[in-house]
Amino acid sequence: MSVPENLLYTKDHEWVRTEGDVVVIGITHHAQDQLGDVVFVEMPQVGDTMTLNDTFGTVESVKAVSDLFAPLSGEVSEINEGLEDAPESVNSDPYGAGWMVKVRLSDAGQMEQLLSPAAYSELIG
Repeated sequence: MSVPENLLYTKDHEWVRTEGDVVVIGITHHAQDQLGDVVFVEMPQVGDTMTLNDTFGTVESVKAVSDLFAPLSGEVSEINEGLEDAPESVNSDPYGAGWMVKVRLSDAGQMEQLLSPAAYSELIG
């Protein structure tokens, strides 16, 4: 399983990449592998507020529908509109074209709760 070293992770299998005062969020390679072929992604709207650990969307695959849990609190500044026409990007490029939302953090201290690449690798075995 691919676990890029430049990202942080959650126990719910989301990844977080910092870009200045904004974070980019998606689901991990492990999560998309468990889900199977992704056919639809429901995301919040730009301007919506995400709250740590609350559901912020869903991913629908041929196997199941899974909730997305906010790894951090903040305001949604951008969504990946490309997923509307190409949800399979979540499978083919989960750390690139398959990103989901960009969020302007309201509490940068929450970053300390995220898992390092080593800790996430240990979690997924």
